[in-house]
Amino acid sequence: MKYIRANLLTPARNLCAAFSSSSPIPTLLTHFTHDPCPQAHEHGLPHLASFLGRTFTGTDGVARYFEVMTSELGFEDMSFEPEAEWLVDTSTMAVVIRGTAKFYAKRTGQKWDEGFVYRLGIAEEVNEGVSGRGELKVQEYEVWADTGAAYLALNGRLGEVLSEEREGGTGGAGRTRRSQDRKRSGCGEVVGSGMGAYGSCGQ
Repeated sequence: MKYIRANLLTPARNLCAAFSSSSPIPTLLTHFTHDPCPQAHEHGLPHLASFLGRTFTGTDGVARYFEVMTSELGFEDMSFEPEAEWLVDTSTMAVVIRGTAKFYAKRTGQKWDEGFVYRLGIAEEVNEGVSGRGELKVQEYEVWADTGAAYLALNGRLGEVLSEEREGGTGGAGRTRRSQDRKRSGCGEVVGSGMGAYGSCGQ
């Protein structure tokens, strides 16, 4: 029997509801399989944060991932896109979901708005001695998020970066004060811009 979209949405929905309501770790773990072995992996360089770039395996490993992550980061106002936009692959038993939240570093208090993506691999729970199909739960939890913002916030540097961006002015979103000064002086931000008929900036 092949599972359909509606079957796979249920365990994904249950886990996302537990996340968004800040459920405790033991509650989160009830939405993961025990057999087959579950795993959690948040993509990113391990050098940026202790919960990044490592695969946490088994029920204890998944619990450890959430313990480490929640000891460093918190969030507010988590929400997910409408279920009609969730991507479901019934051949690989996977659901891909986009969400948003305001995250903050607990040590520094610095906050940022973030979009993130979950890929949830779904599997049947194996119950020894019980015939028939097991309950569908999440076996593989993968997340892609703004690791740069997390790193800066954990190290108390996010405010500095955001201040530099704001100093660029309303019309200069994404530019630092230095780039604005270069613009005013005639030095462009792209190759060839700011060059006159008889020379270029700095000459």
